[in-house]
This record gives sequence, structure tokens and C-alpha cells, in this order.
Amino acid sequence: MKIPLFLATLAISAASMAVSVSAVAADAPAKMSGGALVAANGMTLYTFDADKAGSGKSACNGPCAGLWPPLLAADQPSGEYSVVTRDDGARQVAYKGKPVYFYKADQKAGDRTGDNFKDVWHIIKE
Repeated sequence: MKIPLFLATLAISAASMAVSVSAVAADAPAKMSGGALVAANGMTLYTFDADKAGSGKSACNGPCAGLWPPLLAADQPSGEYSVVTRDDGARQVAYKGKPVYFYKADQKAGDRTGDNFKDVWHIIKE
């Protein structure tokens, strides 16, 4: 009698864990905060005018990516988020089809020092 109860408990636990893992994997890689899109660490995210929405590519590589590091994708995002493959093979998060980046000069969460940089870099507004 104890074995069937144990197996039932084990099955319920496994099902609960599977639901939890699915919920974590479905989490968005970024969120709106203070009127702008930010990564999980609170750092502001930017788009680059040279990137074409839906192209599946990033126009910011090499030295550009040193100043504007990409938000890399850990999982396959969903909804308004997607993934583009960078020239180096890394997977970068895209929002509404456009790759998103950090700005190296932003020092703390909430900084937006890259907004309108050279009139081609912009925060992502609500």
C-alpha cells in the first residue's frame, strides 16, 4: 500500500517540477521599467538604427559590439522577443525583430547615457 502512494506522490512532484521549469523558460529576457526596456540586471537596453527589424542579423559587430554589447539569449524567447544569430555565432535577443544592446558607458541600473548617441542609438520606450 505504501509503494503506490509513494509512486503517486513522486509523479505529482515530477509534474509540478516540469510546470515550474516551463514557467522559468517562458520568462521574458527583459522588461519595461521606468518607461524603458531593461535586462534582468536592470541595465537599459538599446536599439541601433542600422539594424533592420526582422532581418535576423545584427549590424553591430567587432569594435561596435565592444561599446554596445549585445544582450545574449540563454533560451528561446517568445512573444515580442526573438533571437538573431550574430556574425560570431552568438545568439542575441531581439525585441520586435530588432537586436537589443547594452551601452558600455552605462554604469548602473537605470542609466540611459546612450540614448540618441550619434542619433542612431535609442532606448526602447513603452
